[in-house]
Amino acid sequence: MCGRYAASRRPEDLAGIFEVEKWEPEETLDPDYNVAPTKDVYAVLDRPLKDAESPKPVRQLRRLKWGLVPSWAKTPEGGARMINARAETVYEKPSYRRAFAARRCIVPADGYYEWVTAPAERDLEVEGKKKRPRKQPYFVLPADGSVFAMAGLYEFWRDRTLPDDHPRAWWVTCSVITTEAETSPLAVAPAEGPHALADIHPRMPLMLTPDRWDAWLDPARTDVDGLRELLAPPPAGLMRAYPVSTAVSNVRNNGPELLKELEGPEEGTLF
Repeated sequence: MCGRYAASRRPEDLAGIFEVEKWEPEETLDPDYNVAPTKDVYAVLDRPLKDAESPKPVRQLRRLKWGLVPSWAKTPEGGARMINARAETVYEKPSYRRAFAARRCIVPADGYYEWVTAPAERDLEVEGKKKRPRKQPYFVLPADGSVFAMAGLYEFWRDRTLPDDHPRAWWVTCSVITTEAETSPLAVAPAEGPHALADIHPRMPLMLTPDRWDAWLDPARTDVDGLRELLAPPPAGLMRAYPVSTAVSNVRNNGPELLKELEGPEEGTLF
C-alpha cells in the first residue's frame, strides 16, 4: 500500500521534470516529509484549462486532496479510506473505473514509507492479540535519486450544500495506484534487514517510468484494455530501501530528519 510518503521538491523543479505548462503560485505547498492521507498534495495532469478557447489538454501541476471522493458520493467522508486503488481491479471498481478511463494523474514523491510486516507480526494480527511489536519503518526511493512518479487518479466532487461561487463548492481529490511489491533484489539493500520490497510489505505504489508518463496522462486514451498495459510494474532493480526513525510513525513529526538513514533497525522493532 501507500499510506505515507515524502515530497520535498519545489514546484519549479517538478514543472521542469514533467514539462508542466501551467501551475499557479498560490497553490504552492511547503516541503512535506510526512505526507499523510487527507493532506493537500501535488499532482501532474493533462486537462484543458478552465474557460480556455482551446479544448487542447494542457499539462498542469495542481494541488489536490489525497483521498479520492467519487463524483456520485453523497458526502466526502469516505475519501480518507480511498487513498489507494489496486492495479489489479482499478479498471472495474465502481469508485475508480470512470477516473481510470479519463482522469489519470501522476503524484510526484521523493519516495514512500512502509512499515515491515514480518511473519511474527502477521501471526499476532491473526490471533487478535492487542500487544504487538513495533514495526520498523523503511524509506523506499529510486536508487538513482530521481523523482518517484506514482500512478494516480483524480476526481471532482460537488458539495451540493454550498453555492456555486463558494471556494469549497468543488473538491478535487486523488488516489495512488498500488501493485504487488517486487520480489527481486533491491538495487541497494540495507546491510541488515529486507533484501526485496516484498520483504517489507506485499504492496507498493505503482511507479511510472518516464517512458510511460505521456501515455498515462493523455486524456484522449480511454481504451481500458490499452490502459491496462500501462499498469505493468516497472523494471526490477530500480529501487533502494533503508531503515528510518520510528518518529515518522507520528504524523505530527515532519522534517528532513525523517529521511535520515539508520545503520540498522531501531531496538525493539521488527525485522
